[in-house]
Amino acid sequence: MTTLNELAGTYTLDSSHSEVGFVTRHAMVTKVRGSFTDFNGTATTGANLQDAAIEVSIDVASVDTRSADRDAHLRSADFFDVETYPTIRFVSTSIEADGDELTVAGDLTIKDVTRPVSIPFEYNGQVVDAYGATRVGLNGSVQVLRSDFGLTWNVALEAGGVLVSDKVTLEFDIAAVKQ
Repeated sequence: MTTLNELAGTYTLDSSHSEVGFVTRHAMVTKVRGSFTDFNGTATTGANLQDAAIEVSIDVASVDTRSADRDAHLRSADFFDVETYPTIRFVSTSIEADGDELTVAGDLTIKDVTRPVSIPFEYNGQVVDAYGATRVGLNGSVQVLRSDFGLTWNVALEAGGVLVSDKVTLEFDIAAVKQ
């Protein structure tokens, strides 16, 4: 298998074979899962991850939690305010490999608030597909506090706690194609 340090070139996210999602607690007892269906990104690297860089842009209006009412609420000013802040952006600041694990540090911007995050990824390998394209696969996740990005809407529950957890796990299942 090709190691992370052997990868070199420019890669484009294959959004039809990738998922950018999130999980958070609802009513303190269940989980709500969602994803963004419209996103794009590129990664460039030299051998040994020299000058490696990743940029990702997510269309916030593409949020999908399998509930039209909840999705509309997430698009509203109570949460993402897509009319004012239509895009979530991530720009890497450093990328380091250790075996089949990759740590991508960078700046995550939601609602014009930028915070540093460090995302651990597992490298799933590289393959040449049936059409001759070179593909790589990675998956990772990181937990953030939505309040750090100005996402503070909530409702107190009678039994204690709140309707929507502040903690959100961001999940990435990535397929990228070498250009």
